[in-house]
Amino acid sequence: MIKAFILAGGKGARLRPLTLHTPKPIVPLANIPFLFFQIDRIKRAKITEIILSLSYQPRKIKDIFGDGMNYGVTMRYTHEDLPRGTAGALKGGEHLIDDTTVAMNGDVLTDTDLREVIQYHKSNKAEATIVLARVMNPTGYGLVEADSHGRVVRFTEKPAEDEVTGDTINAGIYVLERSILNRISPDGPQSFERDVFPQLLQDGARFYAYLNRGYWQDIGSPSKYLEAHYGIISGRMKLPAYPHRASAPIRWNKNEVQIDSYSMLESKCVIKPGVTIENSVLGEECRIEEGALIKDSVIWSGTRVRSNARVERAIIGRQCHIGEGARIRPGSVLGDKTLVCDYSIV
Repeated sequence: MIKAFILAGGKGARLRPLTLHTPKPIVPLANIPFLFFQIDRIKRAKITEIILSLSYQPRKIKDIFGDGMNYGVTMRYTHEDLPRGTAGALKGGEHLIDDTTVAMNGDVLTDTDLREVIQYHKSNKAEATIVLARVMNPTGYGLVEADSHGRVVRFTEKPAEDEVTGDTINAGIYVLERSILNRISPDGPQSFERDVFPQLLQDGARFYAYLNRGYWQDIGSPSKYLEAHYGIISGRMKLPAYPHRASAPIRWNKNEVQIDSYSMLESKCVIKPGVTIENSVLGEECRIEEGALIKDSVIWSGTRVRSNARVERAIIGRQCHIGEGARIRPGSVLGDKTLVCDYSIV
């Protein structure tokens, strides 16, 4: 039976300070733990057994998902005391893998149809199939080139600018036969990108590429995390039917505030007169006071924004306090419980 394996052990260093208290796989995306987007995508492929490889703050992830029964799946966990790389993590779950496996990086937001990828993999009798995405600048990713039949002919991890020969990159989704595990050393760190995939090419293995033509965005940095929200706000990426959404009312007078149709506000928010909210996402129990402006931003739960403050293209963590008249400028990222004094500029 095909299973899914999610690589969810990273520390999310590039997302700090947001990930100091929240593991990257469960940072809120449109007020839903990110991992649920991947679980929903996996369920749509009729895969019901999911293995999570954890390392950083694993208890916080297990506390949300448990055995998976509340989400219609079976969740199993492996744990790495020391990071062993993407391939090493799969090797660590070898005892749970008995057939073809769909492996996913734990920071990829996509509407890729996994059923189509699996069918493509099987039709090519591939040992490994890698999903590709098109990007403007491939230098921060794994550059992948395939021939006219879809067979991978070149893989370059994080190429220099003079090595870029295309725009298709590793999208962090793989369909793998169990034989791949024999190619991974049980000792030391091993990665798909630097060890396994180059070896497949060298051996002439049946290694194929599937080009995703839908939505794809990694959330590994603050700017990309924001972009993922914009993808959801704009409707390019659909929300999953999250089963535990709260329904308490939002306290506001619609005649006294300006909130556009794109913005998403969670329950129990308090919005005072004169507030403007544009293209933004607010978590539970946020309090936005008179005359404040929230634009192109994400604010996590429990944060208070005092009167006449301005927050633009920024990310604000949980239970922060943004003082009266403060200015949070584009590119700012504030961790949980940050205090910004009145009239400060960040």
